[in-house]
Amino acid sequence: MGRMTVGALRTVLVVVLAGTVLVQAAMVWALVTGEKEGSLPLTPLRILTILGMASAQVALVCVWRLVAMVRRGTVFSHAAFRYVNGVIGAIVAAALVWFAVTAVNAPGQREDPGVTVIMGGVGVAILGVALIVLVLRMLLSQAVARDVEAAQMQAELDEVI
Repeated sequence: MGRMTVGALRTVLVVVLAGTVLVQAAMVWALVTGEKEGSLPLTPLRILTILGMASAQVALVCVWRLVAMVRRGTVFSHAAFRYVNGVIGAIVAAALVWFAVTAVNAPGQREDPGVTVIMGGVGVAILGVALIVLVLRMLLSQAVARDVEAAQMQAELDEVI
């Protein structure tokens, strides 16, 4: 991964992390001040927003660590699995938060239940992303196994020579 690519990705990660922290701060402020508006149950939605942003932040930190490992050339190691598992867990947590948002929003959609179905579909799509990352984790596992095998073969070859 090139220096420019890493720099661009890290810039995006910092901007998104700062944005999620600002949204969380705004939601906490709204909870503390007790602002009420509209007909939706705002307190549960604000709490779910805070939780959703936290899951995004976990994923961002894990991706940051993985990028650092890529830059150092150590991503094909067992240490990378911790961060990949963190990304998978964060995505699953985000899907669960989304399903909770769907459940909170559902009573207001009695006249148009299609919105709830679409929101449920979005939750399933989020879980699909977690499955994609799980497949990528399996590929990483195979690459780590091949790397270990190659190192062993190189050591054996060095002994013969």
